Amino acid sequence: MRVLSVVGNRPQFIKSAPLSVALREAGIDEVVLHSGQHWDPAMSQVFFDELSIPEPKYRLDLRTAETEAMTGPIREAVEAEQPDWVLVYGDTNTTAAGARAAGEVPVAHVEAGLRSFDLSMPEERNRIEVDKVSALLFTPDELSADQLAKESVPGRVAVVGDVMADATRVFLPIARRREVPYEKPYVAVTIHRQANTEPDRLRAIAAAFGESEKRFVFPVHPRTRHVLDEDAVDLPANVEQVDPLGYLEMLAFVAGAEAVLTDSGGLQKEAYWLRVPCVTVRPNTEWVATVEVGANTLVEPDGLAAALEAARFPADPPELYGDAHAAERIAAELYS
Repeated sequence: MRVLSVVGNRPQFIKSAPLSVALREAGIDEVVLHSGQHWDPAMSQVFFDELSIPEPKYRLDLRTAETEAMTGPIREAVEAEQPDWVLVYGDTNTTAAGARAAGEVPVAHVEAGLRSFDLSMPEERNRIEVDKVSALLFTPDELSADQLAKESVPGRVAVVGDVMADATRVFLPIARRREVPYEKPYVAVTIHRQANTEPDRLRAIAAAFGESEKRFVFPVHPRTRHVLDEDAVDLPANVEQVDPLGYLEMLAFVAGAEAVLTDSGGLQKEAYWLRVPCVTVRPNTEWVATVEVGANTLVEPDGLAAALEAARFPADPPELYGDAHAAERIAAELYS
């Protein structure tokens, strides 16, 4: 069996790491295609290097997030490889381009069935589009599987858990051996989503930092850096800006924080698995269970300081999103 894995951004590189191992152990030939949606070395190559992800056979280096620009070149790779499956991850434009490019080759979607119910988010539109055309849909939990049943998607659904939990299980012991060079206590910050990097919105978030007595450490995403610099958005003195971190550095960084402030979907889950309270600067989330159990709080910028003061991790948290062995189940399901 041959699988074409389509990846293009930081979370997809992380998700693909444990799955690449599981595919190899199952005797499945994996060909990796990197769309180039994230092309900055700090957001791309560092993950291949430190997580031992197979070097991409196809490195498109398109340096764009435009779905249409990626679709044609991915289709050429599909036609050249003739895989049994096109494997796509998550909800990015790379995900949508991979699904569109598959043609007659069946699509397998890792992290299917998630919904924020906010169609203004391009990620939400991508999720819905890809789930509709996928032949095999891997969900992280029963809630996601129930959502696909409500939408009557035609593909086969398998509840496997979350491959990011696999990555956390495998790499956290390695990450914990790394020294975190930031004075404690600190709040770990990531802000990068398009809605939050509009200049006025980013200014409101920056002002909210200044209203808090917390100390923030902020690895700045290239998109956010561009807005901070180009639109003269100033961060207050209690925010320490640092360069983007590799995955192992990021795991150690989050594990050592008193709280997480983010708009990332993946970091909401990682904070949960690391038992760190999370505050999410978004009106909604696809990871609703983290909010329901009290580990995650959704806020607008004007509620940020108060939410951080109140943030606590629940005393008896349930297991969410599987048992950290999703990759093995996915490999087995591809053979079914």
